Order: sequence, then structure tokens, then C-alpha cells
Amino acid sequence: MNQSPVLFISHGAPTFALEPGQLGPQLQKLGAQLANVKAVLVVSPHWQTRDVRVATTPTPETVHDFGGFPAELYALQYPAKGQPELAGAAAKLLSAAGFAVGLDERRGLDHGAWVPLYHLLPRADMPTFQVSMPVSLTTAQAVAMGRALAPLRSQGVMIIGSGSMTHNLYEIRQPDARPETYALEFEAWVRTAILANAVQPLINYRAEAPHAERAHPTQEHFLPLLVALGALQEDDPVQVLNGGITHGVLSMESYVWGMPH
Repeated sequence: MNQSPVLFISHGAPTFALEPGQLGPQLQKLGAQLANVKAVLVVSPHWQTRDVRVATTPTPETVHDFGGFPAELYALQYPAKGQPELAGAAAKLLSAAGFAVGLDERRGLDHGAWVPLYHLLPRADMPTFQVSMPVSLTTAQAVAMGRALAPLRSQGVMIIGSGSMTHNLYEIRQPDARPETYALEFEAWVRTAILANAVQPLINYRAEAPHAERAHPTQEHFLPLLVALGALQEDDPVQVLNGGITHGVLSMESYVWGMPH
């Protein structure tokens, strides 16, 4: 049975849409190789709700949920259609797994969704919908969310956790600043765990990873990685997309599972 791939994409700052850096071309190349994908499901840190919400919006708006950036960024549109039927199937799977779930018929695509997709699928021709993260979501529950959504892969749904490998905005520097050692060490620890398929250490990353609380003062940008890990099968091959580190502290390292090398 063909399975659609699973991705974790570090979307960094909203300006990633205009400044593709190292990661953008890799995403564009990857998007051109996709097969057996009928729709895209995105879990983004920029949609947090009390319970899980699933967007059933037929034509989601492009949401510019940020401030103080160049005017051309607000002019960008990502006019992908929604996929209410598959969104409804996602809601049923999450409910069956014990999550409290509601539907949202008006939700647009936040920048955690459309900014990386702007590079991955620049034609915006793939139906796309989002699943929110509960504000109280734990790392173990994030894996459980991914596990619940995994059956959608056999229906042609590509599952994307969109977050950031590191996300300390308090320490942000100039775009070309020298990478901070702590960001490099945290990135390397996560990469080692992922390549070893060591999910439990990643669930416990706050206690086990070097500089975890400095790399992620809050967890919401790391949790989409755990959702992606939950959606995997044991034999899914993994590829590392080395996106480098921007602004000194924002690792753009990303991953794709389930694509042939």
C-alpha cells in the first residue's frame, strides 16, 4: 500500500517566504518529486486551541498572522483549496483516539502552513487543511496525535509538522549572524535521535537534550516534530534537509520520511 510522506519543516521567521536560504530550494526539489499525494495536513504552532480543532474550510484565506515585516510579505497569497471531507476523516480519527475534537469551517492557513508550502508546493494546487494543537499538549500526547492521524497517509494525505528545530526569539540576531553553539548542539542531538528512530528520548527531550530550555523557551514550535514522529511506520526512510541556522539561533533543519532516496 502506497503511503504519503511525512515531513517536519522548520519554517523559521515569516520572511522565509521571501528569503528561501538553504532550505527553500530543497523543499522545492522535494515538492517536484511527490507522488500519491492528494491533500496536505499541517500541524502548526500558530494555531493553538483549548481542544483539538480541525479546519473544514472549503477555501481557506491566507492569514498574515505577524507584524512588523516588509510590505511585500503581506501581499503574498497562497490560494490552496481546503479538503473538508478528509478533514472530517481526521477529526473522526482523533476523536476515536480519545481527543476532544471540534470542527472549524472558517479557519484560514496561518504562516506556519503557507510559508513552507510556498516553497514546497509553489503552485498552491494541493488541497490543504490544518489541525490545531491543544495549548496543554504534552510531548507524549503530540506523538499520540500523529499516531491517530497516521491512517490518513494511505488515503493520500501528506502529514506536515511545521515548527522550528530551535526557537528562541529572545536571542535573535542579524540574518547572517554566526550560529550559536547551543543551537548547533541541540540540532545535532535531535538529528542523532531521529536517525536512530529513538522516539522516547525525543519525548523526554526537555530533560535529555542539551540546552533544551534555551533552544525552546516554550514548547509549541517543537511539538509538531513529535506529531510527525507519531505518524511514522517503522520502515519509513528518513532524509535530513540541512537548512542551516539563520539569525544566529534559528535552526532550519527539517526532515522527510517515506520518500525513496
